[in-house]
Amino acid sequence: MKNLSVVLNIVLLVAVAILYVLHFSSSSTEKNTDQNAEINKIENSNIVYINSDSVVANYEYLKDKQVELEKKGKKLDAEYKNRVQGLQTEINNYQQNAANLTMGQARAVEEDLMKKQQNLKLYEQSLMQELSNDEALISQELYNKVSEVVAEYGKENGIHVVLKYNQGSDVLYANEGMDITAKVIEMLNTRYSGGDDASKADSVVTK
Repeated sequence: MKNLSVVLNIVLLVAVAILYVLHFSSSSTEKNTDQNAEINKIENSNIVYINSDSVVANYEYLKDKQVELEKKGKKLDAEYKNRVQGLQTEINNYQQNAANLTMGQARAVEEDLMKKQQNLKLYEQSLMQELSNDEALISQELYNKVSEVVAEYGKENGIHVVLKYNQGSDVLYANEGMDITAKVIEMLNTRYSGGDDASKADSVVTK
């Protein structure tokens, strides 16, 4: 089932290109003049960044969703292959017994087989669409969850803008002191493992 496998490969790459730009109002703070204190770089910067690749690789929620989707994909693939095998058996039987059928009977069997082939194609397309919909829902949930955590962090720390920084992004350079990826991942996983994440109980992927 070549097309279905392609969809699964796309799903497992899941939603890497996400840009988070959030604006927050904040009270003015005194500028720290100690440029040698690395810990103050984030506190004194209104712009920070996260590495979305690291978030995707280390967010436990997404790992679980990938496992669920992979399991579902294998199940649907097996069901599809069973239908293909059943239809192929009918075609083989027809070919073996065609000589014993009248022209009318043969035409009726051929029409029935053609209809079943068309239905099988529609079934394959429905499976692909189902997996594609699951992928879209997971991507949207991922965006919402990361955005929520980033917004919370920004408000708490007086951050004005949070950028996505990784290979392929528009940000060509960013000081490591502006990287809040580890903190965002920690917050995401804490919420997920602690049960605050509602989706932990309610899976997007129908098993």
